[in-house]
Amino acid sequence: MKDFKSSTVYQIYPKSFLDTNGDGLGELQGVIDKLDYLKELGVDYLWLTPFFVSPQNDNGYDVADYREIDPRYGTMADFDDLVREADARGIRLMLDMVFNHTSTQHRWFQKALAGDPVYKDYYIFRKGKPDGGPPTNWESKFGGNAWEYVPAFDEYYLHLFDKTQADLNWENPAVRREVQDIVRFWMDKGVKGFRFDVINLISKGEFTDDNEGDGRRFYTDGPRIHEFLKELNRESFGRDAEIITVGEMSSTSMENCCDYAGADSGELSMVFSFHHLKVDFMGNEKWVLVPADFLKLKNILFSWQQGMAAHNAWNAVFWCNHDHPRVVSRFGDEGIYWKESAKMLASVIHCLRGTPYIYQGEELGMTNAHFTDLSQYRDVESFNHFQILRDKGMSESAAYEILKVHSRDNSRTPMQWDERENAGFTAGTPWISVNPNYRNINAQSQVGDPDSIFSYYQALIRLRKEHPVLAQGDFEPLDQEHPSVLAYRRDWQEESLLCINNFYRKPCRWNCPVPLEGYRVILSNYPDGEPNNPMELRPYESLILLRDGGSSK
Repeated sequence: MKDFKSSTVYQIYPKSFLDTNGDGLGELQGVIDKLDYLKELGVDYLWLTPFFVSPQNDNGYDVADYREIDPRYGTMADFDDLVREADARGIRLMLDMVFNHTSTQHRWFQKALAGDPVYKDYYIFRKGKPDGGPPTNWESKFGGNAWEYVPAFDEYYLHLFDKTQADLNWENPAVRREVQDIVRFWMDKGVKGFRFDVINLISKGEFTDDNEGDGRRFYTDGPRIHEFLKELNRESFGRDAEIITVGEMSSTSMENCCDYAGADSGELSMVFSFHHLKVDFMGNEKWVLVPADFLKLKNILFSWQQGMAAHNAWNAVFWCNHDHPRVVSRFGDEGIYWKESAKMLASVIHCLRGTPYIYQGEELGMTNAHFTDLSQYRDVESFNHFQILRDKGMSESAAYEILKVHSRDNSRTPMQWDERENAGFTAGTPWISVNPNYRNINAQSQVGDPDSIFSYYQALIRLRKEHPVLAQGDFEPLDQEHPSVLAYRRDWQEESLLCINNFYRKPCRWNCPVPLEGYRVILSNYPDGEPNNPMELRPYESLILLRDGGSSK
């Protein structure tokens, strides 16, 4: 039985991972083909984003059939092969389940539109206001109002995301039973992990106007959310002690996450929270260009580390996923210190208390795409917000600069395997352009190179298995107000670990508040890192120090 605390999860966006049939789209056979690569990296679980039947209006997060593989990704036989071949390499699968909403092409919604009252109650339909306008002023997370009018009913249905993603009515017990049955279906297929998309939005509260915001306070961490998750646990994945779960928590609170992922809460194994990835936003506004607030980043990371630990709850720790730009472009350096900054950022995450998640290509230091034309983008959110920015009077060039930094398509460009055309991703035309830097950044050039970013990730994954302090240790921030250094300490029984990182390209001197006697360097992104005090930290320098002989607190 795998211990999720000492495990590492690797996220695969199948559409962009590897195309084996030349149609420009990655598929399940592409994942099978690269299992040896993933075994060599050392990961324990593969989280695959949705590959179910879908019209792909939101790249698969608009599911039209939860029990069928979309033909563009392969067949159920391919999936069965993937489970079997991954298991033979000691790797397990984690599926991405989208249960806040379905595609409007799902048979449930189509029956609802046909007037079937049973299925109409699977969704959230409401009469408009007396003036005929939407029931509330809530905003979709993709822009615009969150209600779509259906003339046949003279009613609106709720869609917190795209209008083709209708929110399910979890107040209906029949909906909850459907969801439980879907989870059990995939359990029977050998799946040992589930990631639940925006799961903390499933319990809606009061349907009323939000005069202070966009409506999220009425549906985020709603009144019955813990009840619903406990029931889902009890009726499905909780029946198999080997299954791990992670909830994607949108705009959540630590208080709720302590319950979602508490060791004895009976809900989920761990949670994703995103507050640390809003430090280059303006408030909650993503579509702006502002510098990242480093002290805010530290305070958020450290407070979540301490707060969750105090309640025996578990974090999923990460920088990247399919919804966020590449971290080396965001907080690191794409130029002369590309390798050093990518390794430093990896150290920060992998030494934290929590299960680390790697997004495909992160282990190679893949960067943002730097697209220059709207025709290169594929993401519905990017299209919507580009138009919103233009409608507000922003110039086209300024709107493009924002997309270059914040678009989700930055993380969705094809995996860079080698120097061949299209980075070895496809022999055809890729569904989205390959990053032009693939000849310099690719897996072939890094695997086997002891100085590569790939090798550094291998080492971090190995350290988590070899040293219980990383999986079990306490967390203590060090010099929290320092303007350049992100450092912390982990302690467990006889082991003490220090993770020390210069977050910037400017060298700095740092006085470690912990006596360094007995500590040795177990990993560094410079070949001659030394545990001196004071430390002269070079650009983006990272030091991981270990002492085996007890604590000196």
